[in-house]
Amino acid sequence: MILQQLTKEIERRRTFAIISHPDAGKTTLTEKLLLYGGAIQIAGAVKSNKIKKTATSDWMEIERQRGISVATSVMGFEYKDLNINILDTPGHQDFAEDTFRTLTAVDSVIVVIDVAKGVEPQTEKLVKVCRMRKTPIIVFINKLDRPGKDGFELLDEVEQKLDLKVTPLSWPINMGPGFKGVYNIFEKNLYLFEANKQRVEEGLSFDDVHDPELEKLIGDDAGLLREELTLIDGVYPDFEREAYLNGSICPVFFGSALNNFGVKELLDCFIQIAPTPIGRNSEERHVAPEEEAFSGFVFKIHANMDPNHRDRIAFLRIVSGKFERNKPYHHVRLDRKLKFSNPTAFMAQKKSVVDEAYPGDIVGLYDAGNFKIGDTLTEGELLHYKGIPSFSPELFRYVENADPLKSKQLAKGIDQLMDEGVAQLFTGKATGRKIIGTVGALQFEVIQYRLLHEYGASCRYEPITLHKTAWITSDNKAMLDDFKARKASFLAYDKEGRDVFLADSPYSLQTAMEKYPDIKFYFTSEF
Repeated sequence: MILQQLTKEIERRRTFAIISHPDAGKTTLTEKLLLYGGAIQIAGAVKSNKIKKTATSDWMEIERQRGISVATSVMGFEYKDLNINILDTPGHQDFAEDTFRTLTAVDSVIVVIDVAKGVEPQTEKLVKVCRMRKTPIIVFINKLDRPGKDGFELLDEVEQKLDLKVTPLSWPINMGPGFKGVYNIFEKNLYLFEANKQRVEEGLSFDDVHDPELEKLIGDDAGLLREELTLIDGVYPDFEREAYLNGSICPVFFGSALNNFGVKELLDCFIQIAPTPIGRNSEERHVAPEEEAFSGFVFKIHANMDPNHRDRIAFLRIVSGKFERNKPYHHVRLDRKLKFSNPTAFMAQKKSVVDEAYPGDIVGLYDAGNFKIGDTLTEGELLHYKGIPSFSPELFRYVENADPLKSKQLAKGIDQLMDEGVAQLFTGKATGRKIIGTVGALQFEVIQYRLLHEYGASCRYEPITLHKTAWITSDNKAMLDDFKARKASFLAYDKEGRDVFLADSPYSLQTAMEKYPDIKFYFTSEF
């Protein structure tokens, strides 16, 4: 009976991420999906009384100011008796690491592409990670009501730049100012576009595009649509769900998220074809979602979701079994039992306490400092989930206290923000000076801003010449001791107390690696 209930709940769930380059319309698409689920009543893009309400998923103050998403938001909603979890990721390249980690917690991905800009570099990077993991991908080509590239040109670009084999499941009737609508190949429906209309109505059933009725509806564009659909039929493979699920074929949809056009077709197809929660590999074994024993892993930590209460929330992806409130679970790294009295589910920053959750769900756990990214919770079994890396940073600054009276607040703030994985902290062994390393320059601004506004601490940065950091280990103690003695001024330790070599140039890193062959140099923290 328990297994039956578990299987039923797994079948009802879809957990996916929306990824794209900044400004492709990712957050707008997220909002429109939430509208269909009844999770929000008004779209953030709707301008009422000249006041632009900000998007539901961009809730950090700095995001509102800059108009970009810098933290992954988690949102759940119900649609057609299914439980859908969306993770809206930062598009900005300076926050790619947060997005990489988020991709470990989802079962499929929707990639948003701007019709005018086509495939952009950041999208290429993220899709590469999805391909490595064989994550099923759906592409949504957005902003069709604006002038842009030709549909076939965009499909070619997706195939070449993203190395994906595509099959269009909807097709635009004209584009830009002459945009008339979309023919839904998957459902054989015709959707006609009217500008500035928030649409939710059903499409017109249209099995046979050779029917003369088509001319009455779309005029001279009927002939072109027929030609293009014949071409699609001849050139692109038929859609097969199995091929989509193993990552070898990628369905493409066209629409305009801002005008709420093409979004419902995308969602209706998504819930039919997208995978239900899948298992995960741990270091010990593969864990299937249908297993009765609960297990899950932390893929993200966020401090101060509510600045009025200094709370930290660990985001836990449930992999197997059923999670229950107030039940003690085993924290594998700390080797101790923890129980959670108010685990939460999310609707952007609105939170509600959940009594139980199932595989595929993302649960927020209030955290007093027990969790790190990558931690595993189980019912007792010692499992370590793989694939949640920290990368070696590329930019470095010394961080100094700008207000001597607030040194405690600064230390606490830096400590908590580093736990989120926003950046990494290194402490020089010889000098004791603190160095912050990030993947992108914008993160320094975010850290400074959040320290001031969330912890009341002000910091200033000083330049440091560093090329790269590498974690070092060795079984050859004599060689390691010699290295540490000679390179004392280039050594630091990270937040976990592990040894880190601070290479000030590519040459010094290269020579160190050649001169000390028994020392291993690691550039991601998974070792």
